[in-house]
Formats: sequence, structure tokens, C-alpha cells
Amino acid sequence: MNKNDLIGAVAEASGLSKSQASSAVECVFDSISAALKKGDEVRLVGFGTFSVARRKASIGRNPRTREPMQIKASNQPKFKAGKGLKDLVN
Repeated sequence: MNKNDLIGAVAEASGLSKSQASSAVECVFDSISAALKKGDEVRLVGFGTFSVARRKASIGRNPRTREPMQIKASNQPKFKAGKGLKDLVN
């Protein structure tokens, strides 16, 4: 399922038009992204938790030249599935 499929499914399930469903899906994505950008955690009970993990700077190797290179510290988005979602999939 891609984004357009998701919008279509939301429109069909909710009775909204595709443009209204598209706006709703975009608002959800934007809200989650904004919360993660601030460093907050987004917890959706039964579905899962979106959070931000801090990765430390490290030294890696260029696979072609084998030269050591510095890898900068960064923030990485994470998703941990909730019990309800895990049970549904299994």
C-alpha cells in the first residue's frame, strides 16, 4: 500500500471525498513529523510509538578505498509497534 492507496482506503472507510481524505492523511503525517522534529514522542495506544533516537558520531570505512571516514552524529526516527498491531499481524 502506498500513500495514494491509503488515502483511497481512508476516503472509502470514512465517507470523505478523496481530497478531504488526502488533507486528513497529510495533517496526520505533518503532526507526527512536527512532534518528532521537536523531540517529542508520539504514542498511539494499540498501534505503536514514534520516537527520535540520537546516533553518536563514529568512524566508519569507505567500502571502496578502505579509508577511515567520520560519520556525523544524527537524529533518526524510530517506530516501535504496539501490542495490538503485533497481535494483528501474527
